[in-house]
Amino acid sequence: MKLVVVSAGLSVPSSTRLLGDRLAAAAAGPTSAEVRVIELRDLAVAIAHNFTSGFPERALADAFDAVAAADGLVVVTPVFSASYSGLFKSFFDTLSVHDEEALAGKPVLIAATGGTARHSLVLDHALRPLFAHLKAVVVPTGVYAASEDWGAEGLDGRITRAAGELAALMGAPSAARPTGGDTAGEDTAGGLTVVPFEEQLAALRPTG
Repeated sequence: MKLVVVSAGLSVPSSTRLLGDRLAAAAAGPTSAEVRVIELRDLAVAIAHNFTSGFPERALADAFDAVAAADGLVVVTPVFSASYSGLFKSFFDTLSVHDEEALAGKPVLIAATGGTARHSLVLDHALRPLFAHLKAVVVPTGVYAASEDWGAEGLDGRITRAAGELAALMGAPSAARPTGGDTAGEDTAGGLTVVPFEEQLAALRPTG
């Protein structure tokens, strides 16, 4: 199983990369997934060239292939002008041109970093619509980390919750279980009960 982190952090060290690493570590544990990190700052020139030439350079093509082959994604961007960064958007623009179905049906955990908690709405106003447009399955919980969140209570809990939702979608632990009991609305195959994906996703949402 493969988990890919796409980080649009620009500085070194980067809080964006740190958040991506923590989310990946939390999600990879239950799934035993192999984690790969794609640093977009290393691909900035190649992304710009792709816009003008229409063809990805080797490193960018390799990143596209890694994303397309992943069983799940963690995508993290710093906030600029109350939205995702231009580099972040440019990568996914060029990816969709290269392969418009690259993210179709793929579980994606969205995350962002910023200087103030006022920008936390970027998750629902910018990131979630973007990945819905790309046909990805966005996990219910997104993670935003403002400067004051690091080392404070609450961030660890959000990371654990979001990573657990991603791991569940990647590993689909509830996708197959022994038959028996009430199986209304479910299909059986090979002696197992297969739970429709919509029910799996609904089970991840808070109930109260």
